Amino acid sequence: MGEDWRELDIANPTEEHAMLREMVRSFVYDEVEPQALEHDRDEKFNSKLFRRLGEQGILGISVPLEYGGGGMDATAVAIINEEISYSDPGLCLAYLAHDQLIANNLAHNGSEEQKQRILPKLCSGEWIGCMAMSEPGYGTDVLGMQTGAEQREDGSWVINGRKMWITNGSIDEEGTPADVVWLYARTGTDSKGRAEITTFIVERGMPGYSVGQKIEDKLGMRSSNTAELVFDDCIVPAINVVGNPGESMIHMMRNLELERLGLAAMGVGIARRSLMAMNRYASEREAFGKQIREFGQIQRHIGESWAEYRAMRAYVYDTARKIDLSKAGNRLDSDGVKLFGTSAAKNIADRAIQVMGGYGYVGEYTVERLWRDAKLLEIGGGTLEGHQKNITRDLADDPEAIDR
Repeated sequence: MGEDWRELDIANPTEEHAMLREMVRSFVYDEVEPQALEHDRDEKFNSKLFRRLGEQGILGISVPLEYGGGGMDATAVAIINEEISYSDPGLCLAYLAHDQLIANNLAHNGSEEQKQRILPKLCSGEWIGCMAMSEPGYGTDVLGMQTGAEQREDGSWVINGRKMWITNGSIDEEGTPADVVWLYARTGTDSKGRAEITTFIVERGMPGYSVGQKIEDKLGMRSSNTAELVFDDCIVPAINVVGNPGESMIHMMRNLELERLGLAAMGVGIARRSLMAMNRYASEREAFGKQIREFGQIQRHIGESWAEYRAMRAYVYDTARKIDLSKAGNRLDSDGVKLFGTSAAKNIADRAIQVMGGYGYVGEYTVERLWRDAKLLEIGGGTLEGHQKNITRDLADDPEAIDR
């Protein structure tokens, strides 16, 4: 191997990864950046631009080629999430819900019939999809969910309940529901009294499936639609059950690692943009006859932000390298990278506002939006408190991880 290992770029480990980053960065510069401020301000999801991501071949980046996907890996997912979030984290959240929460999930857990019928539509952008887990009274407590499904004599299922905070739940301002939902519902109770959760694929047009409300006036991620979904005697055919009844925890655990990596990678994009903005401003702005970068307080903000950005970038891409999308097994670092990376992103955006003063506080200069968007990363896909609990528990089970 010689000295070749010194040449490895952990964030672009192959030529294919580097080309993907270059393509997405160019697309973001040309098409995502110009619309980001407007769609955040108006709280509107840019579905037309979203479908353009399908034309770019990235709406199912980890889906095998035979189903219309990109056939790539977790590192590719991290690259795309980072690059889109540099300009528009809200659009990236919609991308994450579609690409990582349903397309990747279906590719690794669905039946051959389900994959052949649905994945090409998700990868092309013809269909916009979402995942529905959280409920009005249940988020982190997944096993407490109340949405239930009962099987009828003909084999079909009847689903009743409500799902809340669903990214892409509604795909326009008229309340049109997502074309397809990866839905978790309770179908029984095991011998220990715990909920048995089953995964269903619900498609638009199935009776009893509708949008309850579009959730307005969010702190951040305003260019991403969030909705309540209602299932009122919703009839789902047996062919739309994923795997066997009661198997949802397998689907959830496999996919949560990628979701958490994806959210942390969004933090890398937010941090890089915030650092770029404050560094540029520190040269442009003068006070007391010198550039403000000459002042110790500003140096602290920029210096700490640089160190944290580089640390989170290395942790994100090292974790991406180790994730095998076909199985679980890397929870310690998928929790750790989201715990560190999402808070670091918020802190770096916060410092950028501080450095830029009044300019940092208004929408035109981007960093206030990034700061608002970053807060969601500490809540969605697992709370910071949940990650702290998981890490502490996992290190009790595997203390040798610290020395590895």
